Amino acid sequence: MFDSIAFRYDFLNHFLSLGIDKVWRRKTVQQIARNHPKTILDVATGTGDLAIACLKLNPDAIKGIDLSAGMLQKGREKIEKKKLSKKIKLVKGDSEKMPFSDKSFDALTCGFGVRNFENLEKGLFEFYRVLKPGGIAAILEFSKPTAFPVKQMYYFYFKQILPLTGKIFSKSDSAYSYLPESVAAFPEGKDFTEKLDGAGFIQTSYNRLTFGIATLYTAVKPDKRGN
Repeated sequence: MFDSIAFRYDFLNHFLSLGIDKVWRRKTVQQIARNHPKTILDVATGTGDLAIACLKLNPDAIKGIDLSAGMLQKGREKIEKKKLSKKIKLVKGDSEKMPFSDKSFDALTCGFGVRNFENLEKGLFEFYRVLKPGGIAAILEFSKPTAFPVKQMYYFYFKQILPLTGKIFSKSDSAYSYLPESVAAFPEGKDFTEKLDGAGFIQTSYNRLTFGIATLYTAVKPDKRGN
C-alpha cells in the first residue's frame, strides 16, 4: 500500500495537514535533543523527513529503516538531492525485527509508524533493544481530539474529506481510508505509555499536540543505575 502512494506521499502529508506535520517533527527532534545524540535511528522512516529533521542536532550518523521499498527510494532521492548521503543511510527492514546490534543508538524517533506495526509490543521491545542505556525514544503518532468543536471537525475531515482527497491525488482506493481506521484502533495516551512501560522503558510521558490531533510520546531506556 505504501509503495503505491510513495510518489505523492510528501505532498499529501504537507497538504492534508496544512503543513502542521513539519511543526510536529520539529517538536519530536527537540525531545531527543536533551541527550545530545551522536547516533540516531528513525523507525518507519518512509521518505526520510524525520531523519532529515534530526540533522539539526548535528549527530555523527542517522539511520532510517522502513519496509516500503518505494518510500525508501523517494527518501534516497531526496537525501541525494540535498547532498546528505554521508550522514543519513536508509535501509529496508522490518521494524519488529531490525538488523541492528543491541545498544546501537543514542536516540530513536518514529513518526506516524507504530500504529502500523503488526505486533506493537514486539516493535517496542525492538526499540528498547537497539537503544543504548540512557537512550531516549520520541514517538509521534496521530490521536483523537476529545474537546468540542475540534472533535466534530476532526472526525468530519478525517472520515470524509481526507480519504476522498487522498484518493484523488494518490490514485489509491485504500491508503487514505486505512489512515482513520488505523488511528481509531491505536491505543493512545496512557494506554500507549503503559505499553512502553511494559517494554522496559522509564520516564514515559505524552504530550498532545494541536488540540490532540497528534501526540508525542517519550521514553527512556534505564542506564546501569536505573535512571
